[in-house]
Formats: sequence, structure tokens, C-alpha cells
Amino acid sequence: MAQSVWGYDSDNGPDQWHKNYPIAKGRHQSPIEINNKEVHYDRSLLPWFASYDPGAAKTILNNGKTCRIVFDDSFDRSVLRGGPLPGVYRLRQLHFHWGSSDDHGSEHVVNGVRYAGELHLLHWNPKYSNYLDAVRRTDGIAVLAIFLQVGKTPKPEMKRILEEINAIKTKGKEAPFPNFDPSILFPKSHDYWTYHGSFTTPPCEECITWIILREPIIVSSDQMAKLRSLSKNAENEPDLPLVDNWRPTQPRYFRMANSLFMCKYIDSAINEICA
Repeated sequence: MAQSVWGYDSDNGPDQWHKNYPIAKGRHQSPIEINNKEVHYDRSLLPWFASYDPGAAKTILNNGKTCRIVFDDSFDRSVLRGGPLPGVYRLRQLHFHWGSSDDHGSEHVVNGVRYAGELHLLHWNPKYSNYLDAVRRTDGIAVLAIFLQVGKTPKPEMKRILEEINAIKTKGKEAPFPNFDPSILFPKSHDYWTYHGSFTTPPCEECITWIILREPIIVSSDQMAKLRSLSKNAENEPDLPLVDNWRPTQPRYFRMANSLFMCKYIDSAINEICA
């Protein structure tokens, strides 16, 4: 398997990644299953905050693996801070994972439940010289993860993204995507779990502080179908639907007991409650 052709099919999918990317068999891999009965409650955790500049949004693209929105990360104009993070992290991109039907598609699993999809907002630590340098550091990357749950009252803010799907139907298509503040996608509750893990795509570097929001955002079945209308092939190739772009859960090893925390907040940091 050439390094450039990893994917999600049987011949190049997650079970095969370790052959070219040995870290994919590491002991801090993601995603994992979160079980409330095994979560450690850490009273020292703080609320997290995001401050995003809508002017930093640049483009939306189909890279054959996902739908991605790219942001200007040349300076601290869109940042994530607080929670388990040691400093400010710059927003670089957001992307989605989804299934071939509404009953699966998320990467992380909560108490045995796999959601219809999962949104990842990827940030990097600017104390390092650049993004590629940050990826090599254990505290280099922070990902804010939000579950997508199919329901009757979908979040209207998803409409802005889905309106652009027709412009990026096939692999390699890219379109301008200006003036977008991804914080409009956040659920009402900012309660979270956090643990140290990896990218869920090759090379699967173990450099990520995960902040996984407990409350999902609601999407419609039609909205999920819109994501599934993307093609994983280029325009001049056979039309193959881009679906099931999620990695199965990985062994937790020691992390659930020692490093996975959940902290609850009500209204503001002033009313902080850690159970």
C-alpha cells in the first residue's frame, strides 16, 4: 500500500494503515469509546473558550476523504484556549466524518452509541514554529469534536456549509468560503470529555489533546444525505460515494482510568461544577 493511497476500503482502510504508518498501532491512538462508568472526574479542569474571526475562513474542499473548511492560521485570529490546554491554539481547519446511513458515522463512541457523524475543529499550538513542527509534539494539536445526531429539529447553521456541497461534488474540487464563524455550530452545553490521543487518519501522530463535547448538535436525515452525495473520486473517474470515512475505536490501554476527564459547567465559569 503506497503512502499516498490510504483510504477506508478493505484494501487500504484502517486495518491496513499500520503497514506504512507503524504509529497507528501505538498506545495513544484515537478514536476511543467513552464509558461514563470509567470516566475520571477532574476538579481542576477549566472551561474552554473559542474566539473565531469569520474573516479567517478561506475555502471549502473535497479532498476525496472528507469535506474540509480551511482557515487562515498565520496569526492568532481564530483561537481555542482553556479547558485542558496549556495555552492558545490556532484554528487551521474543520472537517467531518460520517457513515453510509444515519445509524453510524462518528469516530468516538459514547456508552456504546455511535452517532451519525462527527465534526472536528483542528487547532495547533503556535509556540512551535509552524503546523508541521507542532504535529511532532505531544502538546502540538488540539481537536474540538462535536457529534452529529439525526433529529427533528436540525441546527440551521449547518445550512451554510451544505449549500456549498454542489460546488465540491468530486475529489479535488475547492470553492471560496468566506465570512464563516464555526462557533455557530457549537451546542448549547460546553461540557466535555478530554484525553490524549492521535489523529484518526494517517500517519496517526499521537499529538492531540481531544476535547469532545458531550452534547451533540442535531442534523436532519436530508443534511446527512447531502454529505453522502459527495464523491471520493475525481470528476473524470467513476462516481463513488464518499461514505464511511471513520476509523473504528482503538484500544484505550491505561487512558480511560488515568487521563480521561469530564467536567461540567453551568452558565459560566463562575458557576463551575465538577461532579
